[in-house]
Amino acid sequence: MFCVECGKETQIFKDGVCLECYLKTHNFSKGPEIIDLPVCTRCNSYKYKSTWTSELFGDVLRRVIKKTFNISKELKKIDINTTCKEEKDGMQCKVFITGFLDDVEITEEHDLLVRLKRTVCDVCSKQFGGYYEAIIQIRPEKRDLSEDELHNIRLSAENLIENIRAKGNRSLFMADVGEEHGGLDFYLSDKESALIITKKLQEQYGGTIKQSAKNIGMKDSRQVYRMTYLLRLSYFKKGDFISYNGSYFHISSISANNVHVSNLSTWDECVFDIKEIQKAKVLGGEELITEMILVSETEDEVQAMNENSYEIKIIRKPKIISFKSEKIKIVKIDDLLFLSPKT
Repeated sequence: MFCVECGKETQIFKDGVCLECYLKTHNFSKGPEIIDLPVCTRCNSYKYKSTWTSELFGDVLRRVIKKTFNISKELKKIDINTTCKEEKDGMQCKVFITGFLDDVEITEEHDLLVRLKRTVCDVCSKQFGGYYEAIIQIRPEKRDLSEDELHNIRLSAENLIENIRAKGNRSLFMADVGEEHGGLDFYLSDKESALIITKKLQEQYGGTIKQSAKNIGMKDSRQVYRMTYLLRLSYFKKGDFISYNGSYFHISSISANNVHVSNLSTWDECVFDIKEIQKAKVLGGEELITEMILVSETEDEVQAMNENSYEIKIIRKPKIISFKSEKIKIVKIDDLLFLSPKT
């Protein structure tokens, strides 16, 4: 058949014309030449509709194109791609809209200038203003947090915040952190996330949680409350040596409800309910561990020498074990000596 436009003898696509002539007189997409895209100068988030997002520029731009461009319903299986380069006025972009017209794939190209409007997003505005909805208080029982605990708990909290943000909650941030009353205070922007983080810290470090609310005013005709989550840690901690029911133990880890220990006499591992072991006596921590020179050993015991006094002590083995190193770690509790489970 002949195309009524160009006269070629070829397959007719629609309306008596070939595909080439049909495409010359039909456009399947149309959009603006310039769009404005708000971007936060502090965190580089972009504003799409009324919501700020941490998505990449290219992903946000494709969403904007879908919203602002008119694409014909004749076009099926639509795919949008862009290439952009930064210029004085903004991002100069090429927009490629590809789709299928019946079984024929076509691509239309558009020039688009994206003007980046520098501003500050809602979250960064709150950060500048010191906004927070909740306080997480970490307080140990009858002691102060050690330097290691201060470092590790703070690092754990920061990692938990980043994990929650990575899952889409960009409104969460730490407004402040401080060392108070032998513990730590974390000031967080989102009270629901603060409770999740408190429970995660409890899983790692044990303790009990108490919560309280403080009325701080009205917003949108509703009462607004600031939450305080207190995580009260046990007076003992990971790495401590304790005495309990006539035996001596080394605490290897603490979880929400359990204390994992090693018996110094047998090296057997066991788990105590954290409430059950509250009456245990804390004997000390790493300072109870010392190194001694291995002189000799049998199946049941070792002879070890003090490096300073050259005094030789006989120490019973908790189980059949042999040592290859010249020095071994000893736990000294009063007049008792134990081979350290960390040897």
